[in-house]
Amino acid sequence: MEALLYLVPGLIIAGCVSGAVQVIRRTLRTDRAWTHGLTAEGRCLNTYTKTNGSRDTAARRTLHHVYEFTTREGERVRFDEIGGDSTVVPGDHVVVRYPAERPQWATALPPARGRLILGTAVLVAFMGAITVGCVLFAVSAHSAV
Repeated sequence: MEALLYLVPGLIIAGCVSGAVQVIRRTLRTDRAWTHGLTAEGRCLNTYTKTNGSRDTAARRTLHHVYEFTTREGERVRFDEIGGDSTVVPGDHVVVRYPAERPQWATALPPARGRLILGTAVLVAFMGAITVGCVLFAVSAHSAV
């Protein structure tokens, strides 16, 4: 039974660390595409929304866009991106930025470094607060046992 007092917080901490690493990696990829990436004309192929939630919680909708573009080498790349301008509809042309070595990491989001950094900082701080709470719980559980 005592093992659960360490196992559960440990799993939560591992999830938070993994999530923070993924958020930071995604941020660095997007920033790299914006600052050092190549540009291409892309086309919106589709838009759709994903809804998360249940009857007891508020529904949260996330807008997705599916884009396609051709790299300078002639490779056709299709990618799905969360967010973006809700006025972009299938058939619209957009500017796509992508790292030359990884065109699958393309983005059609317009550069907004401040917003990207702020969003990343908020998510990492939230995950850090959960991690600190789990550590404090484990330490207090250890001293109580």
